[in-house]
Amino acid sequence: MAISADMDLVRRRVQEKRGDYARYNFSEIQSNALKTFFDLAQEYDTLQNLYRVCVIVPKEYFNLESRLYLVSPVNNLRLVCASAKDLYLEESDTNAAVRIENQAYLADESYVFPIKGNRLLTERLPFYAKDQIIGMLEIYPARGFADQDKFFFQKYANRIGYNINAKIVWQQNIDHIKFINSLVADIEHNVITPNIHYKVFFKNLQKKIAQCQVVENKLRETLSRVLVENRDYPDGILDQLDELTNKMKQDYEQVYQHYRNTSLFLETLFRRGHFERGQWILRKSHINFNRDIITPQLERYQKQLEDRGVEIDNRMGGIPEEDIELTVDAGLIAQVYANLFSNAVKYTQAVIAADGYQVKRLAFGRERITDYFGQGKCGIKFNVFTTGSHLAPEDAARIFDEGYRGANATSQSGTGHGLHFIKSVIDVHGGVVGYEPVGEGNNFYFILPCSNNN
Repeated sequence: MAISADMDLVRRRVQEKRGDYARYNFSEIQSNALKTFFDLAQEYDTLQNLYRVCVIVPKEYFNLESRLYLVSPVNNLRLVCASAKDLYLEESDTNAAVRIENQAYLADESYVFPIKGNRLLTERLPFYAKDQIIGMLEIYPARGFADQDKFFFQKYANRIGYNINAKIVWQQNIDHIKFINSLVADIEHNVITPNIHYKVFFKNLQKKIAQCQVVENKLRETLSRVLVENRDYPDGILDQLDELTNKMKQDYEQVYQHYRNTSLFLETLFRRGHFERGQWILRKSHINFNRDIITPQLERYQKQLEDRGVEIDNRMGGIPEEDIELTVDAGLIAQVYANLFSNAVKYTQAVIAADGYQVKRLAFGRERITDYFGQGKCGIKFNVFTTGSHLAPEDAARIFDEGYRGANATSQSGTGHGLHFIKSVIDVHGGVVGYEPVGEGNNFYFILPCSNNN
């Protein structure tokens, strides 16, 4: 079996490091000092204890004092730990001769070495790390320092830099996660829970509209008698009232549908489990795909599609609703369709069909695929087709990658996140996503495993 290019690259880097350490020719005590530093850098979780390790290792192994300086947010050096005084330092403990330099240098009776961070991680630091320098290591007294000693302590300073850099970013990530969890709790308390009360508001509003219709009917009956007795009754008032009531009903339906979608998406996306576990946490149930997912999402985009001259065709073939044996997270799958229909608004193009007529169409459907997930394990394929030019092969291969936008997307607003979101949701359902050029356009699909698969 052929070795991959990545595996070969790592193997060559290991060989290079093996050669480097042979050339370094560290003494046994120097090698042991590095091993101790590495072991303890892994053992201690806090930055403060890592700082202590940095300055105690030179003291215990070489009987040398040291001071550890880090670049501050205002790009000055800040003394953070000293072998002679621990963390709790005063301004007088700082050596005024220590400055930020790209090379080691002699300062009074000390040797000062630049501490460089990880090239890929320095951008995450809360300060500007010029030339990747995140601090300086002062070692003293420097009397009798040989070139080998200077070389060793520069390598030691490099190891300090990588570990401190990683630990700072690690701590930032921990703080970030804590903030997100706190934010989600706030959203749940201040947004989602109050949003539930709108259900009561909509029910009351619906009752009042119904009461208006009842009053209107009674008024119609009363005025019809008055009209017989009094020919001067002004014409058209009831029609105006009826029209106003109907408009109120239409507005109610639109606002209520918007509320349902927004509530569904909010409650699904801000589910606390997602943030606590760092992954999609599903709440599966048996649903009616047409009623609960496809129709509501299509209604959201129907006017936009019609305004762009897109014909909507749901005759793409399919299986009856009662034959769909799936359990899914309704909120997440609804957003899959929302993304697909949103893309249809943006990218559906007019083409000349086989009959010679121009057509601009969105079509959708589903089909059962026997044994798709293995012997006796069926899948349901959900298709969303739009007319237009086929994607280029290089675009088709990467269209579900995070942030990727195809050549046909340059004229449309977007982030390249929608299709990646679809892939993430379908993956966690145990399904697959795909794209295929067909006939007069493009078919985006996802396949979910039947719930009765063993």
